[in-house]
Amino acid sequence: MTDKTAMRVSAVYSCVSLIAGSIAQLPLPVFERMEDGRQRAKHDYWWILNEQFGPAWSASTAWEFLISQMLLRGDGIAYATRNRSGTVTGLIPWPRDRVTILEQERSSPKEPRRLQYTFYDTLGYFTVDQDDVLHIPGFGFNGVSSMSVIQWGARNGIGIAIQGDEHAGKFFSEGGKPEVAITATNKMTPDMQESFRDAWVKKYGGIQGNRRIPLILTEGLDVKELTMSAVDQQLLESRQWQVIDIARAFGVPPHMIGETTKASSFGTGIESMGIGFVKYTLGSHLKRVKDELNRKLFRTERFYVEHNVDGFMAGDSKAQAEYFSKALGGPGAQGWMYVNEVRRLKNLPPIPGGDTLYLPTEAAKPPGNKNDPDRTDDDADPEATAARA
Repeated sequence: MTDKTAMRVSAVYSCVSLIAGSIAQLPLPVFERMEDGRQRAKHDYWWILNEQFGPAWSASTAWEFLISQMLLRGDGIAYATRNRSGTVTGLIPWPRDRVTILEQERSSPKEPRRLQYTFYDTLGYFTVDQDDVLHIPGFGFNGVSSMSVIQWGARNGIGIAIQGDEHAGKFFSEGGKPEVAITATNKMTPDMQESFRDAWVKKYGGIQGNRRIPLILTEGLDVKELTMSAVDQQLLESRQWQVIDIARAFGVPPHMIGETTKASSFGTGIESMGIGFVKYTLGSHLKRVKDELNRKLFRTERFYVEHNVDGFMAGDSKAQAEYFSKALGGPGAQGWMYVNEVRRLKNLPPIPGGDTLYLPTEAAKPPGNKNDPDRTDDDADPEATAARA
């Protein structure tokens, strides 16, 4: 099983493109830690991580390549080019099968491990220390390399799916008809048998031919099926199950790759599964990416990057409006975002007074019938009323 053969399966292609594309579209801002929190920083690395890895790689295509290599081969690797001062000037994604990872020699088992990477190309090869390599590990990293989804979690599922595709293609290319045997009550001469074969092949052989006109069987001939039909073999059900099995290995809800047979038709159910995909599937990948970027690029706690997953709400204007409404605060509710922060996320210019956090002047009043003069707070708490009695 290789990454190329696995990507020929539509379920694998959909899962990889979905995860890689989702991560590639997320903004990756650079922050600076302050004594009272953090603030967005103007840093040279922002351009590299969000716009262009290098002359041949835009940031989005590079992230898609690195994440797909991580999913299919276990590790996404990019070589970091630096200037004389040690500042990263670009990142060059590299195919995993053209990189050899080895541990450097240690004099003691207590000595920390360090890795060296050898990059191969048609022009030659070169070896660098781990500090000059951006290594995005997958699940199961053992200190050198990680586990590939197609080699571990989805190996059998992908293999069965490939065999199912080949069988289905062969079955339907032959007209979707099962293999048959012709039985005769009377003896047929070799010439009669040969003439009948020619007539059968001419009528039903290959994918062409006039199949609507039946072949008339004489001499007491009868047709017997030798193989099961597509329904008897549960071919469609088997292929459907493999889609679900592959999606499970990648941690993708089946409805997100087109398998909606058993998906909930209610909006809340679909929405919950989408939130789960962001939290439990993308979340672990994003954390590994963030950790590797922070420790290899900045090497300090002052600056750091963090994916902005709020970008996934951009397509849902209602949910986005409700989120910003709560973030800005209102009567009886504390706000946690400035107006200009929201405007910056929507690519709008700042406004005067927009950097002030909303603070409620009074606590929110509990709902009740204000026209009832006999109503007291104890009416909302039966246990308190009983205790006083």
